[in-house]
Amino acid sequence: MNYTDTVGMVTDYAILWVCFICRFIPSFLKNVIFVAYLQQQRQFKRADISPFVYVTDRMAVPPAYSDLGKAAKDIFSKGYGFGIVKLDLKTKSQNGVEFNTSGSTNTDTGKAGGSLETKYKMKDLGLSLNQKWNTDNKLTTEVSVEDQLAQGLKLALDTSFVPNTAKKSGKLKTGYKRDFVNVSCDIDFEGPVVHSAAVLGYEGWLLGYQMAFDTAKSKLVQNNFALGYKAGDFQLHTNVNDGADYGGSVYQKVSDQLETAVTLAWTSGSNNTRFGVAAKYQLDKDASVSAKVNNASLIGVGYTQCLRPGVKLTLSALIDGKNFSTGGHKVGLGFELEA
Repeated sequence: MNYTDTVGMVTDYAILWVCFICRFIPSFLKNVIFVAYLQQQRQFKRADISPFVYVTDRMAVPPAYSDLGKAAKDIFSKGYGFGIVKLDLKTKSQNGVEFNTSGSTNTDTGKAGGSLETKYKMKDLGLSLNQKWNTDNKLTTEVSVEDQLAQGLKLALDTSFVPNTAKKSGKLKTGYKRDFVNVSCDIDFEGPVVHSAAVLGYEGWLLGYQMAFDTAKSKLVQNNFALGYKAGDFQLHTNVNDGADYGGSVYQKVSDQLETAVTLAWTSGSNNTRFGVAAKYQLDKDASVSAKVNNASLIGVGYTQCLRPGVKLTLSALIDGKNFSTGGHKVGLGFELEA
């Protein structure tokens, strides 16, 4: 890369971040100032704002590491199903057993697949039983106990079995969450690999760390960091994976009808920067439209309509903007039935 290219790249990044600061920082500062004002009022007039101060003092449990930046991820993923025709059916028996059946076919390859999942909860004992079978003939079972040994503590055993190959696997999962902290530790017996993660939260700020350690090789195989901020209708998330992959996302609920999201990703040692913008607009209580575009000129559009209570239709299309006239575009159709 010569000097001119380097200067050009730095200039592009500078313009991008200036636009970001001008657009989102005012909202961020507004929320920070508001929180500071509440803290000052709490010292002198605690009784006047006691309901809200209680919420501020007792911050909600932070999300799990995998759910950091989830609001932006949902804007990019939900309401789309490119190249797939899918049917989902959800039912619930009188004794509380939930049945989730899903079937789909790929319009490009013609491959079809499906799954059947059952869920049963014994609330008095804090016990949950999930079983799932798919057309690849894989059986999975998860048994979990929550809030029994200690408030906020969850223990689970997740197993899988493939009859055709007699392959078996198991994973012991533990999680603990309370105000300001959410931690988890999973042991994969197949490795054996230990997966752990922790998220700390305070007044909207979120700090997360995720790692995986291969005990057989005594090697750290995953090392991820994340930092975010959440304030009502605004969320900011950044992450670094293994010191090589950098990413960030911004989510903002502009109004009751409009939600927007921006993602940015970059890998060290590569000049390929991924950038995307997405939005979702609620037409009315039963219909919404979604759209997204990335720097590869891939344009996605989606339409979701609730035909009647328990019946939802989703239509989506993916358009290749660089090869608009040559074809290769994808469409998707989805039905969700719930009874």
